Amino acid sequence: MSEFPDYVDVDYTDGEGKNPEDYPNLEDKIEKAIEVVTTGLEEYENPAIMWTGGKDSTLTLYFVKEVVEQFDYEMPPTVFIDHYQHFDELLDFVERWADEWDLEVIFARNEDVGAYVDENDLEPGDDIPVDALDENNQHHIRNILEYEEDTFPFLLDTYVGNHLLKTVALNNTLEAEGIDGIISGIRWDEQEARADETFFSPRHDPDIYPPHDRIQPILQFDESDVWDAFWFYVVPETVPDFPDDGYVPQDYDDLPNDLTHEDIPVSPKYFAGFRSLGSEISTEKSDEEPAWLQDLENTTERAGRAQDKEDLMERLRDLGYM
Repeated sequence: MSEFPDYVDVDYTDGEGKNPEDYPNLEDKIEKAIEVVTTGLEEYENPAIMWTGGKDSTLTLYFVKEVVEQFDYEMPPTVFIDHYQHFDELLDFVERWADEWDLEVIFARNEDVGAYVDENDLEPGDDIPVDALDENNQHHIRNILEYEEDTFPFLLDTYVGNHLLKTVALNNTLEAEGIDGIISGIRWDEQEARADETFFSPRHDPDIYPPHDRIQPILQFDESDVWDAFWFYVVPETVPDFPDDGYVPQDYDDLPNDLTHEDIPVSPKYFAGFRSLGSEISTEKSDEEPAWLQDLENTTERAGRAQDKEDLMERLRDLGYM
C-alpha cells in the first residue's frame, strides 16, 4: 500500500474536546457540516461518500449535494457496503434515490465470502469454513482478528462477520478506487467509541488499511437534530410538493399533498418504527411510532441491533470499521 499523499492540508484536531452542545442550534450544526464538506471537496483529489441508505449517511449526502451545486464541484461517487444481509426496502431506497439524484454508486463487497455463500446456498447463521476462503480473508481471520475456530457464522453482527463483510469490503474498495478521503455520516452521540472523533480523522497506517482520511461533517448532530434537518431542510428542498415550512409526519401513512413513501428520501423502515437499519437478520424496530416521534433522549438508538457492545465496537474501529 502507498503512503498517504502530502497534498492534503486539513486540521486533524478540529472537533477535539467538542460535543453536540458546542453547536447550540440546528443552524450552527448545518453551518459546520457545510464547512467540513467544502474543505473536504477542496482538499482531497479522489473523495467518496459512504452511503448506507440510512438517515445519517443520507443527510451527509444531502450536504455534499448542496455544496457541489452551490460551488460547481464534481459530485463524488458514493460507496455502498453490500454485506448481503440488508433489508430489501433499503436496497430499493438506494436504487431509487441513486437514480433520482444521478449518483454513481460503487458497491463494496467481500466477493470471496459472497461467492462461497452463493455456491453453497447459505442462510444467515450458517457456518463458513475458514479454509474455504482466499488468502486475504484467511489472513484477516487468523492474523488480524486472531480467530482460532475452524468456522465462523455468516452473520453481520459478529466480530468476524462484521470485519469481513464490512471493513474488509470497504478497505478493498478504498484501495481499488484510490480513494483518499471518505465522507462519513457518523455522530459523536451514537456510541462511546465515536465520541473522540474529529471532523478530519486520519487513517494512515498502511498495515491496517489503505491510507486515507475520514471526513465527518455531522459529528455535531444528535439523533433529534438529524430528524429536524430532514423535515425542515432535506425533504422540503428535495421534494417539490412537500410544504416549504416543513411538516413532521405523525404516523406511517401521514404524508401531505398525496405524496407517497417513494417520493420522500427517508426510508420507509423509519416510518415503521426502526431507528437503526443495520441488518435484516439482527435489527428490530424500536417502537410502533415513526423513529422521530420516539423517546430519543431516554432510549438507545441502536438498541434494536444485536451488536451493541462498546468493547467490540472499539476493537472493530481499530481495524477500520466506520
